Amino acid sequence: MKVVLVGATGRAGSRILQELLARGHQVTAVVRDSAKAQLDKRAKTAVSDLSNTAQLAEITRGADAVISAYAPPPDNTDELIGVTRRLIDAVAASGAQRLMVVGGAGALEVAPGVSLIDSGKLPPEWLPIAKSHAKALDVLRSSNIDWTYLAPAAFFEPGERTGKFRLGKDNLIANDKGESRISMEDYAIALVDELENPQHSKQRFSVGY
Repeated sequence: MKVVLVGATGRAGSRILQELLARGHQVTAVVRDSAKAQLDKRAKTAVSDLSNTAQLAEITRGADAVISAYAPPPDNTDELIGVTRRLIDAVAASGAQRLMVVGGAGALEVAPGVSLIDSGKLPPEWLPIAKSHAKALDVLRSSNIDWTYLAPAAFFEPGERTGKFRLGKDNLIANDKGESRISMEDYAIALVDELENPQHSKQRFSVGY
């Protein structure tokens, strides 16, 4: 498939890039500065600061899917909302088939009707990005494009590629000890599996061990 990957140099994005390339997909990596980006030579590059919808539409034209692993600046996490809106508009204008978003765990339910954000269990420093991800999900839900939002477990860090994980829908996945985690490598597997075999059109789903 032809895939446009936003945030390809980030922690999650770089692992998604490797998973895509390993499976033979044609990837265009969107970067801010091609001179600084250390990317696999199998990927094409496109330069954008994600501020121009028309430019993004040109980059995404003809893509089977656009994947956003965009991470906003820590001091302005709501940048995520504007970028999400522009990507939605770009996908709609370009005719790209689908937008897939690397989401957040904060809006997942830890009990019926109770999100992780509402539970009081999130450290205060995580709340801004968690709330921004929840707002971005609402923006996706109000759009007319084909989108999928994959929410990770609470602890989402680089680790091992095991290929063993569980999928959920709107629930935070945790083990018997109450630990909720997923490696970025296994998250990438789940995301690319969904790319290749769509099961969650216009839906959020979750992944964890």
